[in-house]
Amino acid sequence: MSAARKRKKKKGRMSLTRRIALWTVLALTLGYLLVAWAAISFVHQPKEWRLAREQSWPGFAVASLYWVGNGLSDLTDGMGLTGYDVVYEYDTEPPSGSVLFAGAPKRVGNIQPADITVLNRGEFVVGWSPSLRRPVWCAYHVVPDVLYQTDKRPSFTKDREAVNSPAASAYEKSGYDRGHMVPNHAIESRYGSSEQKKTFMMSNITPQSPALNRGVWRNLEHRIADLWPARYGEIWVIVGCIPNKNGETISGSDVEVPGQLFQVVVAQEGLDVRALAVVFDQNVSWWEWAARSLVSIDELEEMAGLDFLPDLPEFIQSPLEAERPTRLWPVRLSDIFSLFLLRFQ
Repeated sequence: MSAARKRKKKKGRMSLTRRIALWTVLALTLGYLLVAWAAISFVHQPKEWRLAREQSWPGFAVASLYWVGNGLSDLTDGMGLTGYDVVYEYDTEPPSGSVLFAGAPKRVGNIQPADITVLNRGEFVVGWSPSLRRPVWCAYHVVPDVLYQTDKRPSFTKDREAVNSPAASAYEKSGYDRGHMVPNHAIESRYGSSEQKKTFMMSNITPQSPALNRGVWRNLEHRIADLWPARYGEIWVIVGCIPNKNGETISGSDVEVPGQLFQVVVAQEGLDVRALAVVFDQNVSWWEWAARSLVSIDELEEMAGLDFLPDLPEFIQSPLEAERPTRLWPVRLSDIFSLFLLRFQ
């Protein structure tokens, strides 16, 4: 066989090898994309649907779908590629500069105590319960402009104006964190250290499990303070607690330990009002994903015994509160890397 024919035959064998490698890569890529699509679709399904599948599907399959879908959808949702928000038109300008978007929460039924006292802190409001010795709800707002740099973290203090406020040391050795309702970072960065100190009053604090306080709750607080105002403008937030059913209290202080905690977040761009609500159990894992805890505002109202956004007219309140979003709000594309880093902070 001539040298030229040998070289040609060798070249043909190399081409076949490259073709096999190329098809293998394409097949693996297609397989990964199909798995990714299935996982993202799975985690965007209603919670009730997913719980039913957890009971009927193999455990390893469900765990794999959650593991892949949660991480990927956090980024694809953040880019606005997957999921949807609850957004409705409202022909009234937003209440810029106001702590409350559409009125303070109102007690409905007997889930919450009857002794809720409203404490005005200037840049935020506290719905305080002397009988529970913790806040029932708090409201605050975040403007887009960051005006102050991070200062030294203040100490917790007893609130002399809140009837039956616990001492700053009340939670020691309890296993629970002193969890901020109105977050220190959002208030300090917009309104300065004098306002920040008010967030360390015990009237703004509730027992939170470390996994909740330092995990998914903190992640959501940073989206509200650092990412969403840059895209949507002023943000209005109501945070609060749902009483537990077993009467658990912090030993020695009688501070009621809430069974669940919630956040309601509202923004208005022009005439478009968007809203979301999440509710978390105290026993969440360290690696919980906030989007998996989304509920409609109507659902949260039934769970919490509170009427949110009561001053909105019925034509927008009814559809806005009835629908459940499937994602947390997207961020600016320039903030996607910051969104990714939140998972590890």
